[in-house]
Amino acid sequence: MLNLENLKKQAKQYLRWHRERYYPVAAEIRAGLPRFRHLSDAQILEASFKLADAQELVARQRGFAGWQALKSGADAMTDEPGQTTSRPILTSIEAQLFVANIKSSCDFYTSKLGFAVEFVYGDPPFYGQVRRDNARLNLRLVGEPVFVEGIREREHLLSASITVASASEIKELFLSYQTAGASFSQALKKEPWGARTFIVIDPDGNLILFAGPAE
Repeated sequence: MLNLENLKKQAKQYLRWHRERYYPVAAEIRAGLPRFRHLSDAQILEASFKLADAQELVARQRGFAGWQALKSGADAMTDEPGQTTSRPILTSIEAQLFVANIKSSCDFYTSKLGFAVEFVYGDPPFYGQVRRDNARLNLRLVGEPVFVEGIREREHLLSASITVASASEIKELFLSYQTAGASFSQALKKEPWGARTFIVIDPDGNLILFAGPAE
């Protein structure tokens, strides 16, 4: 069941990101709203984008024609009047992390990063998932090195990218992970495109990017 209050907050987050010229949001707007599909990232960030646009984006991401259709529980999205089918909508994505020990990885993500274990599968376990809010990380046991030693950190090969809604949240998250004793490949900093990011490195060398808008 859809939580309307959470969806309202998500729409306001998109609106705020657009106003703050948070670069990654342009791709989401272009993918979700047909009238923006032929614009570049820079053009999208310069274009008019109102709360109604953000709400329509949230609705279309969930397969609805618009915000009113979402609120009324309509069950299909249509781009043209009379259209009876809609294109498939991708609703979520989950990162796959390669780890050497499922239990140790679950312990790290729960104790250091505040995730909870969704499930662990196998005896002995070879697959699992941890979750915090809407962020899910799948853990896959691999018995041999997947990457050449040191290349992930040297080449900044990210295993996952996770976002928060505000500058205060990204700072709070960084400080909480710092207090918990997490290891960082990159401390909190402002990127040239305006976002604030930091990178956590887990015991298996996976690099997890956390990002939020600048102040």
